[in-house]
Amino acid sequence: MSQGNEKLWDGRFSEATDAFVEAFTASVTFDFELALFDIDGSVAHATMLGRCGIIGEETAEAIIKGLNEIRADIEAGIFKWSVQLEDVHMNIEAALTDRIGEQGKALHTGRSRNDQVATDVRMYLRHNIDLILLQIQHLQRGLLNLAEGHCETIMPGFTHLQVAQPVVFGHHLMAWYEMLRRDADRLQDCRRRVNTLPLGAAALAGTSFPIDRAMVADLLGFEAIAENSLDAVSDRDFAIEFTSAASLLMMHLSRWSEEMILWASPQFAFIELPDRFCTGSSIMPQKKNPDVPELVRGKTARVFGSLMALLTLMKSQPLAYNKDNQEDKEPLIDTVRTLKDCLRAFGDMIPNIKAQPDNMRAAAERGFATATDLADYLVRKGLAFRDAHHVVGRLVGLAVERGVDLSELTLADFETESDQITDDVYAVLTLEGSVAARSHLGGTAPDTVRAAITRAKHQLG
Repeated sequence: MSQGNEKLWDGRFSEATDAFVEAFTASVTFDFELALFDIDGSVAHATMLGRCGIIGEETAEAIIKGLNEIRADIEAGIFKWSVQLEDVHMNIEAALTDRIGEQGKALHTGRSRNDQVATDVRMYLRHNIDLILLQIQHLQRGLLNLAEGHCETIMPGFTHLQVAQPVVFGHHLMAWYEMLRRDADRLQDCRRRVNTLPLGAAALAGTSFPIDRAMVADLLGFEAIAENSLDAVSDRDFAIEFTSAASLLMMHLSRWSEEMILWASPQFAFIELPDRFCTGSSIMPQKKNPDVPELVRGKTARVFGSLMALLTLMKSQPLAYNKDNQEDKEPLIDTVRTLKDCLRAFGDMIPNIKAQPDNMRAAAERGFATATDLADYLVRKGLAFRDAHHVVGRLVGLAVERGVDLSELTLADFETESDQITDDVYAVLTLEGSVAARSHLGGTAPDTVRAAITRAKHQLG
């Protein structure tokens, strides 16, 4: 297909665009990702123009047929993109006119590239939010299946990366699930604001043609219509909001990555990552490096950077549209790609993690993880909690001095610190007793964790 390099706007100009400026201002090298959404928007716009009598029905039909042929070329990978034609929109419009002749020039009636691009970006983002939500659900199901098998696998819970209290591994995994649940809620809420139609705002003031914006909204599946034309073409809040939600999601994946990197190390040896998600060393043959979690942790930085880029991009822009907004697409598209790639990696990796229960238990047996249980025991015997805390602190000091666990102290040792302690104390110093005692909603007791998994599966459907 041959396409001319004439600008669709060059009537005002007396000299050709400088070659460097042409390349500098072009965006087709990245905004081609909007192509199919641009065609969808154009088909809906042409349909409306025809039905409203703004252009002839025959012209509308020719435009729609031509656009669908161009769609097929793009999907087949044979469409020829031209930097001289600046962006995805003008490439498609020029190809349309090349294909169907003068009728193609009627497509831009009643719209501007300003409202056109805003519509395309919203449709692109809406589509990808839906895909990301499906990826989150896939990852959540993998987490639930893994957690279900570890409702009684005891591991140390940490604060300050120090052994704090025993928990079950399934409970820890369900904490990750809760993070994803909030992420999905944020994205669903964001999608509602993304799904507002700007088309019809034209350049900034609307159009003098008798368009039917409600018809276009219905054809394109938009739930709302932008009510102020100035705001419609210049608003990028939806892109910032999405990138903010994506940053939170990536922050969660980065936290998991950090834990998996630690847990997979020989110093912890809590889990084994699947070989296919790790790499070796070029010099040390024994190495099994957790490259996927490390890369996800690293890629979090670029998503955070995209959020800051978009915020900075918008902070000084007067109404309405400015060329600055061409710079919104690269950080947004990169965020979408990065997030989808990371979710895909985690969705495949997480369900295939192999826990090492013996190592987890051994770690929980170090660090006096049941000290709080002993303090609670003394409270139930009648001591104030602060006094109980002091007594247990002294007993921990004694155990440290002897190099033993609290459960290995003798009854006589306990009695030296409190006459409230009797031989029933040993029942509360077991790991199983500690986790079982926390059977309230949100606790780490095995049956409570199973109930949480059941509720989560019901929520996911």
